[in-house]
Amino acid sequence: MKQDYSDYSDEELIVRLRDGEEAITDYIMDKYKNLVKSKAKSMYILGADSEDLIQEGMIGLFKAVRDYDIGRDASFFTFAELCVSRQMYTAVQASNRKKHFPLNTYVSLYTAGGEERQEDSEGEEMSLLNALHDEKEKSPEELLIDRENLEGLERMIEKELSGFEKQVLDLYITGMSYSQIARVLGRDEKSTDNALQRIKNKLKKAL
Repeated sequence: MKQDYSDYSDEELIVRLRDGEEAITDYIMDKYKNLVKSKAKSMYILGADSEDLIQEGMIGLFKAVRDYDIGRDASFFTFAELCVSRQMYTAVQASNRKKHFPLNTYVSLYTAGGEERQEDSEGEEMSLLNALHDEKEKSPEELLIDRENLEGLERMIEKELSGFEKQVLDLYITGMSYSQIARVLGRDEKSTDNALQRIKNKLKKAL
C-alpha cells in the first residue's frame, strides 16, 4: 500500500527521508514537478528547449532533496526553488542559442517583477515594451526599423554590460525579482540591485 505523506510538512518528510524512508524522494519529486514546469516556462525566453529545461529542473529538485539542511537553509520550498532555478540557468548559460531579447518577446525592465517598479523624472513609467513600441498594424518599413533598433540594442548589451550585469539581465527578463536573482547567482541583494540600476541607466541612454 502506497504511503500517504500529504499530512506532513516538507521539513518533516526530509527528516524521515534521512532516517531511511526512501519513498519520500519520489513523493517530493512528484509534488514539485509543477514548480519545475513553471520555472522552465519562465526560463524559456533565454533560449533553451523546454524539455531540456524541465529535465535540468528535475535534476535541481533532486539536488535540493539530497542537500537540504533544516538547520542551515530556509524552508524547503525556498531552497528547492533556488536549486531548480540555478540548475536551469547554468544549463542555459552553457547553450550558445541564448538571446537576450527575442524579437517577438519584448519584456519591460521597469515593470517586471513588481519590486523594482520605477518611474522616470516626469512620473511616466518607462519600459522596453513602450520604448520599442508594438508591432501591430505597422508597415514593413516600420517593422524593419524596429528590428534594426532591437539588433542595435543587443549589440549595445554585448558591448556595454559587464558579465555580471548580463547575468542579472538574463534572469530579470524571466520575471525574477532582484532578491531571487541574488540567490540564484550567489550574490548579495545590494550588489544585484545596483547592477539593475546600472543596466536601466545604460539602456535608457541607448534608447
